[in-house]
Amino acid sequence: MKREIIIHNKTVSYILCKSKRARRVRLVVHCDGSIIVTTPYDISENVAERFIKDKAKWIFTKLSFFKKYNGKLTSKNHTDYLKYRDKVQRLAEDRVEYFNEIYNFKFNRINIRNQKTRWGSCSKKRNLSFNYKILFLPSHIFDYIITHELCHLKEFNHSRKFWNLVAETIPNCSEIKKDLKRNVLNSY
Repeated sequence: MKREIIIHNKTVSYILCKSKRARRVRLVVHCDGSIIVTTPYDISENVAERFIKDKAKWIFTKLSFFKKYNGKLTSKNHTDYLKYRDKVQRLAEDRVEYFNEIYNFKFNRINIRNQKTRWGSCSKKRNLSFNYKILFLPSHIFDYIITHELCHLKEFNHSRKFWNLVAETIPNCSEIKKDLKRNVLNSY
């Protein structure tokens, strides 16, 4: 259900979704500027609106961040994906090779995709996938995403062992992770 709310004299549009699986209120700002609020069925719309108002600063920070990229992160154009895919493929392969000289993990393939909410993933089949839009992120965030997925080859979780592994090559990974959550990622 599409809704609107006024926050700090600005009209903010959002989509309200009710979910049987939701256990709490969840708010996502996508890189295209869309805002989605998911709630359990027994939560009233007033609670969702209060939640949005409480998160107003965060919402406006996210929207402002995505505007800086002039549509590069928000484009859903398949032509853009095709245009940048090969460049991102080469760059991702170079950075995986660079970091894997330290880790020496075995993997099968590196795939470049056009995903809406993920910057990278590692499959049980040992394939690494990256969103082509990582090309437009700062290099330290690009390297963090590459290393993060590479380390899932050994630790397929987010345990202390996993984070120690990431920190071997990205010592400030916790700061980058916070920056990523605050400014870039919707869910990671």
